[in-house]
Amino acid sequence: MKLRLSIFFILILAHARSQHSANLGFTLAEGRKRVDIPVEIINNLVIVPVILNETLPLKFIVDTGVRTAILTQKAFSDILQLPYTRKYSIAGPGGEKIIDAYVTSNVSLRLPGVIGTGQAMLVLEEDYLELRNYLGADVHGILGYELFSRFVVRIDYQHKLLTLMAPDRFRPKRKYTVVPIRIQDTKPYLLAPVSIDGAHTLNAKLLIDTGASHSLMLETDSDPRIHLPEKTVSGVIGRGLGGAITGKIGRIHSIELGNRTINNVLVNFPDPDSYFPDSLLVSRVDRNGTLGGELLSRFTIVLNFPHEKIYLKPNQNIKRKFYYNMSGLNVRAKGSALNMFEVTEVRAGSAGEQAGIIPGDIILSINNLPTSSMRLEDINALFNSKPGRKLKLIISRGGISKPVELVLTAQI
Repeated sequence: MKLRLSIFFILILAHARSQHSANLGFTLAEGRKRVDIPVEIINNLVIVPVILNETLPLKFIVDTGVRTAILTQKAFSDILQLPYTRKYSIAGPGGEKIIDAYVTSNVSLRLPGVIGTGQAMLVLEEDYLELRNYLGADVHGILGYELFSRFVVRIDYQHKLLTLMAPDRFRPKRKYTVVPIRIQDTKPYLLAPVSIDGAHTLNAKLLIDTGASHSLMLETDSDPRIHLPEKTVSGVIGRGLGGAITGKIGRIHSIELGNRTINNVLVNFPDPDSYFPDSLLVSRVDRNGTLGGELLSRFTIVLNFPHEKIYLKPNQNIKRKFYYNMSGLNVRAKGSALNMFEVTEVRAGSAGEQAGIIPGDIILSINNLPTSSMRLEDINALFNSKPGRKLKLIISRGGISKPVELVLTAQI
């Protein structure tokens, strides 16, 4: 399952930020001009260690699609007895309440070699995005624009390394291709030639979104040249604050990034009644879609917000084929150790449906290996490994164990 984790409702933080603007900011420790931070890469998302208020060790996603830091569960800020300046109930398009959220100010966020002081932070009442369950890892928050605005940020997906550099000391290397970007409403956008069918090309305006794990999302209502490919499948393409985001998944002819043309790219096309970016924004930046981690992770990227540029260098994954969940199963991790795996969705016509698997089944083993010793990303990797591969599963349904066999099938 491709998680869409970027959040578009950070309008309520302007008041809190203005109160502490004098003290706000990330700085490198001890006069350093650069720090290298080992990170985790889970489902194409970059996850860094963070210490909240010099006390609580947590993990945050590094996300170009959000404005200010977010803590996904109020329980953590309650432990530290952080004061809340305001409470908000945020509603969806129909007026129905989606979440309760709080603003806390003047907190500190420490990364290895980096300290952020005077930070305003949005605190969610609970983990509405279910990050922990759908990533299969303990993730507690999101870092956004405040980090990117202070540094030149390099993400080396292949070596799992995040590098923060002082803008005045950054010197681009020749092996990188430079692409201009534009920062609008604190978010980075680029123009990239996109061809749906090979016959026509659109210079698409795309949000660069390191907090989205998909390769590319295109909004069909943003331009008449963006249309569904002939062959698509339907399913859950991500999760937002209001729950599951549904849509179509299909292949387009190509996208050009830097000096590279990437063919047969998988694209998410969200259903208009499932995806509401407008309803949670003060002002909507016109765009055609978002560029996510499945494409970005095929490069080492350098984001230079101060000078509005992105630098791209292909890595060894640049020619890797795009496959979309060939099992047809969406799975979430459960339990305190996140080592119980429940099927939440079975895509119509998929290998999982043909094998007779249904939502609610618990996967006990795969190819005689107990899933209790696996991580969710290990299971997803197996489900997306190779067309035609056979997987022998033991599932539990109503407390009764049952063997099933999957033959991975690329539906698109």
